[in-house]
Amino acid sequence: MLLRAVNDEAADKVTIRAIFPAIVAALLLCLSTALHAQSAADLTGAPAAEPAEALPDDPIDPGTLTEETDRAIASGLANVFTQIEGLRDVGIAVQSGVVTLSGTVTNQADRERAEAIAARIEGVVTVENAIDRSYEVETNVSPAVKTLLDNMRGLVRGLPLFGVALVIGVLIAGLGYLLAGRRRLWLWATPNPFLAELLAGAIRVAAILAGLVVALQIVDATAMLGLVLGSAGIIGIALGFAVRDTVDNYVSSLMLSLRQPFRANDHVVIDGCEGRVIRLTSRATVLMTLDGNHLRIPNAKVFKAIILNYTRNPQRRFEFELGVDSADDPLGAMEVGLQAIRALPFVLDEPRSQAVIQTVGESSIILRFFAWVDQGSTDFLKGRSLAIQAAKHAVEEAGDELPEPIYRIRVDDRRKSSEPAPADAPVPAPAAAKPRKAPPMVADGAEPDRAVEKLVSEERGSAAGSDLLDTQRPIE
Repeated sequence: MLLRAVNDEAADKVTIRAIFPAIVAALLLCLSTALHAQSAADLTGAPAAEPAEALPDDPIDPGTLTEETDRAIASGLANVFTQIEGLRDVGIAVQSGVVTLSGTVTNQADRERAEAIAARIEGVVTVENAIDRSYEVETNVSPAVKTLLDNMRGLVRGLPLFGVALVIGVLIAGLGYLLAGRRRLWLWATPNPFLAELLAGAIRVAAILAGLVVALQIVDATAMLGLVLGSAGIIGIALGFAVRDTVDNYVSSLMLSLRQPFRANDHVVIDGCEGRVIRLTSRATVLMTLDGNHLRIPNAKVFKAIILNYTRNPQRRFEFELGVDSADDPLGAMEVGLQAIRALPFVLDEPRSQAVIQTVGESSIILRFFAWVDQGSTDFLKGRSLAIQAAKHAVEEAGDELPEPIYRIRVDDRRKSSEPAPADAPVPAPAAAKPRKAPPMVADGAEPDRAVEKLVSEERGSAAGSDLLDTQRPIE
């Protein structure tokens, strides 16, 4: 029993600890990818490609389209392309404001960049981009290798800054974990241990997010925060669908720990499952059946189920039916039966015992008796059995017959049906009445059976697992 309870609590902790590291690992993966891309672009100083501007809508003055203007445009573009690696071999020809670009570049980005720069020069009417991309191995591999080396050198130069950001982020997360580990504080601030554990987990997650935000601000990568949070949201939705039953169970556990629908050792019936309550965990309600077996019911099912608690009100009514012959007086039989029931020491005077006529049949009258016992001092089933025995014996002693099934069998002989019966034919004698016996005595009386209750108390006293049942909170 103890091992199963400990395993249950261990499974709860493993489930909680397995969800948070998955989220943190995904966030760190997105962060490292984003930081690598942004740091590479910042440290290498490579300008981003700019989109080409649309042609102006204003009419063009033909007086501005002179050879001098064309030469100025060509000279300005040549000076700009000379300063940009990858555009130095681009040819420029200008005729009446129309710029024609030729030559070869190593990639498509340089081709689009050259066209965008030419379109931004004042006096340019349009740009004819005749640049071809070179597919030679040397011209394409060398710039890529150079870019890779530049990125690696930039990352090496940025390692101290990344290290500082990482240390500060880890320090903030560590402080959050230390604060969440103050169990006494959260137990004092919250009504039960389960809510304290949830609050501590929320503080850990908030500390991790705060550490990520501060680290991003230090490395000037706050623009990546939206990507990180978006990825975390997607991961959270995926995990939510994957563990929705677990989440439902934990929410139900939280509500049950706040409502406290029963106490330890209460005799309850939950959704048809009867037993005594051992404990309420973060996953299930553990009962011990009246046969002495453990029964675990998920808290999601307990929260939605109808709960019948026999322990809250010790007074409990039992009932039973007793039949008498239709020729007997039912009111007299009711009075005799009630006197016998009320004479029993365990039957309560208040509420008072009662009896009613249930049905009137062809050969019997069914009486129903009602009586109350205190479950704290009387076993319900034993008390009911003794009351049935006492009422039956009293009714029989009063001369009332308990009905028995009677079957009439008629045999017709057609050959002798017209002949009258002889006058001296013997008349069958009536069956002799059976002698009445005194009711047998019950050795142990109606004392309650404390075996299951004792087992529950022993297990609660020796088990080391946490329990969400709180005797200080009222029962709803």
